[in-house]
Amino acid sequence: MTGPTRKKLSGIFTPNMVPLDENDRINEPELRRYTEWLIANGISGLYPNGSTGEFTRFSFEERKEIVRIMSEQAGGRVQILAGAAEANVRTTIQACEYYASLGVDAVAIVSPFYYKISDESVYAYFDEIARNTPVDITLYNIPQFANPISLDCIKRLSEHPRIIGLKDSSRDLPFFLNLMNEISPLRPDFVFLLGCEEMLVPSLVMGGDGGTIATSGIVPEVIMRMYHLTKQGQLTEAVEIQYKVLQLIKSLIFGTDFPEGCRAGLEIRGFRMGRGRMPLSPSQRCDRQSLRTHLQCLISEHGLVEEPPGGCPTRQPARLEVDRVEIERIVSSVLSRLRQQGAV
Repeated sequence: MTGPTRKKLSGIFTPNMVPLDENDRINEPELRRYTEWLIANGISGLYPNGSTGEFTRFSFEERKEIVRIMSEQAGGRVQILAGAAEANVRTTIQACEYYASLGVDAVAIVSPFYYKISDESVYAYFDEIARNTPVDITLYNIPQFANPISLDCIKRLSEHPRIIGLKDSSRDLPFFLNLMNEISPLRPDFVFLLGCEEMLVPSLVMGGDGGTIATSGIVPEVIMRMYHLTKQGQLTEAVEIQYKVLQLIKSLIFGTDFPEGCRAGLEIRGFRMGRGRMPLSPSQRCDRQSLRTHLQCLISEHGLVEEPPGGCPTRQPARLEVDRVEIERIVSSVLSRLRQQGAV
């Protein structure tokens, strides 16, 4: 079965943050400047209203405005996967209709959140949207924050021509690989995007189409080089970059309350992000300055910014080597499990 999508989604989609002005409103000129910078640095696509974009902290009208601004600025130069996660079916379909009028390539819809529901109810939710949407859908699986979308449910939903793919942020590589193994023979055009940058290179090697990668919004040059090297089969250098960005990922995503690390990283890259809509405690504000210095050191390793005043601590390659050995052990364990399951 082949869906009606104009062009298969592939590559790195940036889940961008949204700069705010001093009045806590969307800073449109800065958002346009940021969008232009991402495109100039080679990202494959834009992903407004993702988790990194703090979509739950904006109103429905603001979410529509974010997609409008970025779609206008992009002008068709890159693909756009718009987050269309709303609290109910009716509003989600309204979002789909509006984003379709803007010409986005597809929307990403998260499974129902807050209330725990059955697998059958998850299917019914997406089934209702798929039968009424004018734009293609990618399922957004993020069980940390919403009801999980099971493999069986995804297989059933893949029968809908309008459901063209999956964005998986479960951080479960065997699950992701089993999805590809079971769904690709039934739906060769189905798109598999990963939402966890730590596993990007392994997922691409195994046949993934790309990812929605938060760090691509701060160091697009590095992430796109890693992506292209992997697709070209230059795995030695791609793997080296994957290891190098692990510490950056850890600091940006897990170094403080998410996504404050990304906000700090963007300020280092020269963007006026303003205050976030989640107030920071005094201790968080102190930690944020320390994080900013740490991030500037990490980003400077890639030659993208200068070191902070006073320089950076001496590198500790022995510690990095220990981390690398541990990661290789985990990868070997995962591959062993997959062989036992017949997935590879």
